[in-house]
Amino acid sequence: MKKIAILSAIAFITATIMTGCGFDTEEENNGRGFGQRGGQATSVEVLNVQESSISDQIRSFGTIRSQAVVDLNPQVSNRVTEIYADLGDTVSAGERLAKIYELPFRDAYEQAQAQMRQSRVAFVRDSIQYNRQQQLFESGAISNLEFDQARATYNTARAQLEASEASLTNTREDLENTVLRSPVNGVILSREIDEGDVATTGTVAFTIANLVGYETRLFLPMDDWDAVSVGLPVDLQMSNTRESIARGVVSRISPQLNAETGLGEVVVSLVDVTPRVRQGVLAESRITLETRENTVVIPRTAMIENVETYIEPETNTVELRRNYSVFVAQGDTIAVRQNLTLGLEQGERVEILEGLEEGQNIIVTGQSGLQDGARIRVAGQESPSPGRGGTIDVMEPAEGAGSGDNAGAESGQGSGSNSGAESTGSN
Repeated sequence: MKKIAILSAIAFITATIMTGCGFDTEEENNGRGFGQRGGQATSVEVLNVQESSISDQIRSFGTIRSQAVVDLNPQVSNRVTEIYADLGDTVSAGERLAKIYELPFRDAYEQAQAQMRQSRVAFVRDSIQYNRQQQLFESGAISNLEFDQARATYNTARAQLEASEASLTNTREDLENTVLRSPVNGVILSREIDEGDVATTGTVAFTIANLVGYETRLFLPMDDWDAVSVGLPVDLQMSNTRESIARGVVSRISPQLNAETGLGEVVVSLVDVTPRVRQGVLAESRITLETRENTVVIPRTAMIENVETYIEPETNTVELRRNYSVFVAQGDTIAVRQNLTLGLEQGERVEILEGLEEGQNIIVTGQSGLQDGARIRVAGQESPSPGRGGTIDVMEPAEGAGSGDNAGAESGQGSGSNSGAESTGSN
C-alpha cells in the first residue's frame, strides 16, 4: 500500500506539470509554419502606392563634340619659327596661332612687285605706241603690216602685265600664309606642330572646335532608330556620376543603317548646357519617346516574376511566358497576392495598368517567401504578437485548471506524504 500511494502521487504531479507547461501536440506544431496561413507572422516592409509620371526612354552612350570642328592646314611649307597658341586656348577668328619662316616668301613677293612695275611701264609705252599707230593707219600713212605689229606688241605687254598682277597676288598670299591664323571663334583641341618643325601643306597643324554649339552622335539598333523622330527631347547625364549636364533635341537622323554594324546614326543637338560639358565627354543620352502623367508607378523590386514554359503545338517551339504580381498588405496583418498588367518601364520604375490602385500598401521587403493569405507583421508598427489575444484566452482556463490541480496536488501530495510519513513513523 505504501508503494502504491507513492507511485500515484508521482504520476499525479507529472501530469499536472505537463498540463501547466502547455506542450503543443504534433498537429498544432505543423500548423505554425513560417509564412503560412495562421502560422508565425513574417516581418515585412510596405510602400504606399502613389500616382506619378513615367517616361518611355531610349538610352545610348555618345561622345559630346562641337558641332563644327576645323582642321587648320599650312598653305606654305617651311620651318616653324614661333608658336602663339596652345592646347585648350580660346581663340577668335583671325588670331595668330603660329609663324612660318617668311624670308623666301617675302623675297618672292618683292620680286613680283618689281616685275609688276616693269610690266606696267612696258604696257603704258606699248599702249601709247599702239594708239599712235592706229591713228596713222586710219589716215593711210602706214600699212596693215605695221599696224598689226604694233597691235601684237600692245597685246603682249597687256598679257605680261596681267601675269605680273597674278604673280604678285600669289606671292602676297604666300607671304600672308606664313602666319597661321584661326578661321573661327573656338577652342584649340590639338596642336600638331612645334617650333623648329617643318610645316608642310596637307598636314594638320591645329584642330579647333567652333563655339557655335555642341552635339552628340548616337548609333541605335533598328527598333530604337525607327522609333526616334526629329524634335524629341533628350537628357544627357555623366556616364560615371549620373549627373544631368545638358538637355538637347534630336536634330538629324540618318536615312539608312550602317551595312556593317546594322546601326542607325542619330544626331542630338545640345540646347541647354552646364559648365560640366566639355569636348570629348562620354555621356548617356536618354531620348524620351512618351511620358504619362498621373499613373500608378511602383519599384521593380516589389514585383514577383513567374516564368512559365509554353510549348506551341503547331510549331513545336518552346516559349517563356512571364507574369508579374505583388503582395498587398491587407489590414497590416495579411498578405494578399494580386496579378499585375505592366505598362511603361523606366529603369527601376514600372507603370501598373491593372492590379493596383493608389493608396494600397504593397510589400517591398520580405515578400519572396510569402504565400497568398500569409500572416505578416509590418516593420515599425505595433501589432499583437502571436502569443497574445486568442492564445491567451485559450490558456487562461488552463492556468486556472493548473492552479486548482497544483493546489490539489499540493494538498494531496502533502496529505499523502504526511500520511505516509505518519504511517511509516507508526510502524
